[in-house]
Amino acid sequence: MAAFTLAHLSDPHLAPLPRPRLAELAGKRALGYLNWTRNRYKYHRRDILDLLVSDLHTQMPDQIAVTGDLVNFALESEFPLAQAWLKTVGPPDKVTAIPGNHDAYVRSTRLRFAESFAAYFGGDAPQEGPATFPSLRRRGPLALISLSSAVPSGPFMATGRLGSAQLAALEQLLQSIAHEQLFRVLLVHHPLRSANRMKRLTDAKDLIALLARHGVELILHGHDHVHSTIWIDGPERKIPTVGVPSASSIAHGHYPAAAYNIFAISRAGNHWRCDMTVRSVNDALRVREIRQVRLL
Repeated sequence: MAAFTLAHLSDPHLAPLPRPRLAELAGKRALGYLNWTRNRYKYHRRDILDLLVSDLHTQMPDQIAVTGDLVNFALESEFPLAQAWLKTVGPPDKVTAIPGNHDAYVRSTRLRFAESFAAYFGGDAPQEGPATFPSLRRRGPLALISLSSAVPSGPFMATGRLGSAQLAALEQLLQSIAHEQLFRVLLVHHPLRSANRMKRLTDAKDLIALLARHGVELILHGHDHVHSTIWIDGPERKIPTVGVPSASSIAHGHYPAAAYNIFAISRAGNHWRCDMTVRSVNDALRVREIRQVRLL
């Protein structure tokens, strides 16, 4: 069987930032906007993002996952721009996108992601009312399971939370597909382990315990803006949990340049095989393969 390919990018933090209205710059947004105008605008560049997506298209993946932080401060004017950008990545049947904490930056627009991007995360099964999380999309041998850890948080905080209702629904979902021969990919913005309490997933322990009972084959996340692979316990084997740098970033400090991963997934007998290829922007502003890793 030919390998099914899944590309993963995250945290585009779309630039340039539209000019906010004065009334929008209050509380946490005021602090974030000050940080953007002093520092962050230097590192998140649209030309880098476009370069990365253009290279991704040359690889012709079967599916693409985008794990959040499409916008910066959840300004009303940011969402139409993010919709237009996501269309350049691919159509909703080929692209699955979930929200990050910046997509739910403040309470007043915390629902705008779901309103704007339902076509990109809604599950395959018809449902009454708006699309919700968790959602399930079957694509080839994959079960793409989307979660939302995006919640508004206080100043200087970037924490996420799933909540008991979403976790209970996830447990039911995993039980319902346990008999199917699917390569289950869990998409969540926040990493399952974080050394920074101000950026952590607050109920990560509950998610990790749930996955130890029911398992998935692969977890993809963003948020940290670095290359990372950790392993958590599943019911039969360790589960790889993989993060990527920001898709629009130039290298700065301990943050690497923009990159994306491609996972080649196939099955031989009773076993899955998953090989990861990492492609990154180099100093010459070209995208090149930097390593390959066998995960399963």
